[in-house]
Amino acid sequence: MQNSTSLPYDDSGAPRGAGRAISVSELNRMAREALESRIPLLWVSGEISNLTRAPSGHLYFTLKDSQAQVRCTMWRNRSQLLPFRPENGMRVDARALVTLYEARGDFQLNVEALRQTGQGDLFEAFLRLKEKLATEGLFDPAAKRALPHYPRRLGVVTSPAAAAWKDVLATLQRRAPHLEVVLYPAPVQGADAGARLADAVRSADARAAADGIDLLLVVRGGGSIEDLWAFNDESLARAIRACPVPVVSGVGHETDFTIADFAADVRAATPTGAAELASAGYHAARARLGEIGRSLSAGMDRRVHGLAQRLDRAALRLVHPRERLGLARERSERLGVRLHAAMSRRLERLRASQQVLRLRLVARRPDLQREMERCVRAGRRLAQAGEQIVQRRAERLATIAAHLQHLAPQAVLARGYSITRDADGRILRAAGDATIGGEVSVELAIGRLRAIVNSTEA
Repeated sequence: MQNSTSLPYDDSGAPRGAGRAISVSELNRMAREALESRIPLLWVSGEISNLTRAPSGHLYFTLKDSQAQVRCTMWRNRSQLLPFRPENGMRVDARALVTLYEARGDFQLNVEALRQTGQGDLFEAFLRLKEKLATEGLFDPAAKRALPHYPRRLGVVTSPAAAAWKDVLATLQRRAPHLEVVLYPAPVQGADAGARLADAVRSADARAAADGIDLLLVVRGGGSIEDLWAFNDESLARAIRACPVPVVSGVGHETDFTIADFAADVRAATPTGAAELASAGYHAARARLGEIGRSLSAGMDRRVHGLAQRLDRAALRLVHPRERLGLARERSERLGVRLHAAMSRRLERLRASQQVLRLRLVARRPDLQREMERCVRAGRRLAQAGEQIVQRRAERLATIAAHLQHLAPQAVLARGYSITRDADGRILRAAGDATIGGEVSVELAIGRLRAIVNSTEA
């Protein structure tokens, strides 16, 4: 392919235009034009990593394989046509134009289309481990522990050289400067980082009582899935769940999730967020104490002002003790006169009431002779009434007895009637109730008859 770009060298390789230097922007522009003209639009296969979605809708990510990686950009007018949502760890084929970002001199691909070819190996391993541990119940929400509201001492598992360690210290210094921190150092990236992180968590487990920690933070800054892979270690997840104190995981950024996040009691979006969770109680208490202090100060001001006003009013009413004694003497004399007059009026009213009661008692005194005569007359009338009632009751009783005698069965039989019973003793009320040839008993006023039924007539 013929290169149409004019390079600053002649055919012998010597600089064209001796002594002339080109600017960096010119160099980058020439490199971009050379790349775009020499390499055609092509498909590139790799795994998505470090994916960022800009507010404008553009996608920025890295396409990588086991040995190399390249930065990629996909503009909004292309990304919004995708039939799927790209994610970190996803394996794709990218139809892209090789170019150079002139402002930074970055070699990159301008991606026009993506097609999904499967998830990356690391992401697949992440999903398999997550499913395995979830099946074992390692991520059971019921096993999650609440964070202490006011931790006495804080443990942190991270690298002392990591930015996450500085973020945690800065956050605690700002929100809870009194809170002591114990560092359990471990590398946060590398081949054996997962195992060493697990050892650090187990070390915090063993020394929790001696060190006095009651909350543990496991933190690291953001990065690609490879950078964060140490936090997807199975031994680390099991060490976190076995830790006797609650564990907060603050690994990566808002969109990064690791196995450690699922195993921890609480996940924070960032290391700073983990430190904020650990100091939330003290931070809230500080704000509350500030409110209480302001309220107390305002209350004291109101109290002092109120007492000052009372003092001023009392000072206005303050008089000389001799004058106060004179006023009290005059008031006592007036009260004595009023009391004597009131007692005199009260005694007069009591005497008048006593006289009225005496007259009423005399008027209501009973006449014993007359009442005795009245009782004698009432006794005679009561005796006569009793005799009359007894006589009427006796006459009524005799009448009822006569009626009863008239209705008695023996009286009925004496008038010529009889009672006929069959052999079982049942009373026969109709001729058809008797059995021909059967025995019947006939009860008369005096005696009984036994007979054999020869015939019946209805």
